[in-house]
Amino acid sequence: MRKEIWFGLSILIAIVVALFALMPAPADMTNGHLGLLMLALVVVAIMLGFPTAFTLMGMGMMFAWFAFRSSDPNQATQLTLDLMVQRAYSVMANDVLISIPLFVFMGYLVERANLIERLFKSLHLAMARVPGSLAVATIITCAIFATATGIVGAVVTLMGLLALPAMLKAGYSTQLSAGCITAGGCLGILIPPSVLLIVYGATAGVSVVKLYAGALFPGIMLAALYVGYVLVIAKFRPKLAPPLPAAERVVALPAFTQSIPDAYHRNAVPGLVRALKGERGAHVPGRTLASNLFVALLPALAFAAVMGVSYRVLTAPEAAPTELVEMGAQGDVAASSGSGDAGGLQEPPADAGLAEPPVEGGLAEPPVEGATAVPPGQAAPAAPAGPQAIEAAADIPAREAVARTASSTYWTVLGVGAAALLVFYAFFSFARLEIFKMLLGSLFPLAILILSVLGSIVFGLATPTEAAAMGAFGGLLLAIAYRRFNFNLLRDSAHLTAKTTAMVCWLFVGSSIFSAAFALLGGQEIINDWVLGMDLTPVQFMLLAQVVIFLLGWPLEWTEIIVIFMPIFVPLLAHFNIDPLFFGLLVAMNLQTAFLSPPVAMSAFYLKGVAPPHVTLNQIFMGMLPFMGLQVLGIVLLYTFPAIGLWLPGVLYK
Repeated sequence: MRKEIWFGLSILIAIVVALFALMPAPADMTNGHLGLLMLALVVVAIMLGFPTAFTLMGMGMMFAWFAFRSSDPNQATQLTLDLMVQRAYSVMANDVLISIPLFVFMGYLVERANLIERLFKSLHLAMARVPGSLAVATIITCAIFATATGIVGAVVTLMGLLALPAMLKAGYSTQLSAGCITAGGCLGILIPPSVLLIVYGATAGVSVVKLYAGALFPGIMLAALYVGYVLVIAKFRPKLAPPLPAAERVVALPAFTQSIPDAYHRNAVPGLVRALKGERGAHVPGRTLASNLFVALLPALAFAAVMGVSYRVLTAPEAAPTELVEMGAQGDVAASSGSGDAGGLQEPPADAGLAEPPVEGGLAEPPVEGATAVPPGQAAPAAPAGPQAIEAAADIPAREAVARTASSTYWTVLGVGAAALLVFYAFFSFARLEIFKMLLGSLFPLAILILSVLGSIVFGLATPTEAAAMGAFGGLLLAIAYRRFNFNLLRDSAHLTAKTTAMVCWLFVGSSIFSAAFALLGGQEIINDWVLGMDLTPVQFMLLAQVVIFLLGWPLEWTEIIVIFMPIFVPLLAHFNIDPLFFGLLVAMNLQTAFLSPPVAMSAFYLKGVAPPHVTLNQIFMGMLPFMGLQVLGIVLLYTFPAIGLWLPGVLYK
């Protein structure tokens, strides 16, 4: 701990020294310099341990009073209090923030449903033959569980209790084990549904729906980088991640398989069919064999259902065009088919433009039978659409709907999927059937919950708030289904949700007051003039912004970085023609360093709190360094290939 304390104190001293060195003399200090002084003092106060939200509010109120006092000393106090009330009300009236407590509540319910232990065990067995299987299973479990909860501390703590002892017992390196748990747990702040993206969207004025769609593939890419790194380490340095012994790969088979000879290595589907039809399963209930056969055929049935629905959608006939004719259009068509002088929008003849109507027919009622007489050579006026016009329109033959044919891509996917299923079932033994049933009981309920929440948001079926409510209800159903639901679970989840939500909302209130005071003092203008005066290119500005955010991740947490510094960066994006959505994706990936970089590195402290005594904090920090490098690589890839984050929002929300 001593090295980390000295590191934090050195950063604090550097900030104070830079503050006194760069600030002008008190006689030359303007309001804009006061804004920069407020910004530096906030960082120093947070590093000293003062609560972030109340530090922002206190500094904001104090410096806002200075700003108002310089213009109107008599009204400074009243204007400052009005500013506080207005900013607090505007934050609480923000509809986007309603989804935060619902997502947090879903996360706490899923955390307490005891799914993570089953998920880790089933993934561990499913990947037993993969190099570094325990570490790979740990990263995938962290990614799935972090996606469902979005709570970094909960994921790191639970995986530290569950996966770290198992990896250390299997001979894994302490640094590699700690790095997998801490880095995997941080994926929850990037992969949606993420509270970080909601906070950034509310701060920067970016659609949360587009942020969720854009962050999906970068999060998967980052998890794939972690898994790839573990596979490479396990392949070329097996001492750091030794393979599992054969004894730990054995899966216990159920009792009904004893009636099937050599069941452990026999293919499951043919074995179940023969046992169901022949004498081998005479002593086994037919319901047991049929249910296991149905479970074994679930992948094929799911593939057939997906391809069948896709075929119906792709080959559905196009909607037949309807002959919608405007009122009076039939008369226009008839008129246009007549003499060329009778145009629909032609001016009336000049000689009859202002002439009086004939005396004998001027005020006479039109004849009851037949239409009004029309002078020769003139077109008949358009008749209003009546029953006759509707009947005439009905007589127009409608185009028949033509069924479409499925594209070659569909048949290619069908062929590749069918071949993959054949290979899958060729090696689908009874042991793999048992692993598949374990995944059905742990992975698939969680995956369905996540996909239903994300799918309803991304495809526009529900707003983030509605999807969050559905996710919270789904978490409640999972807790009931796994028989973990009770009053204590509900009370604890509600209590923790209230605490987390209050923290986030007070952060928003403090950030809003702080930003208003910063703008009143002119600090934003000084920063804008300074950045624009450097004549940076967009690439140089992006590098500068990401380096600043990366460095801020050392002393500050992601919540403080977003609510304090994003209002400073976002107004500059328009000058450099940078999409705030793309900038937010880069920031979300970069802000994971706030959990992996000392001295704040909250993931390290979460893990240290539950790790065995011989695991030191320095070992955890050393294990996190390669994964921090992978995060930087992910940022570079996302910036080099923006389609990784912008393709899905572009396709869904054209």
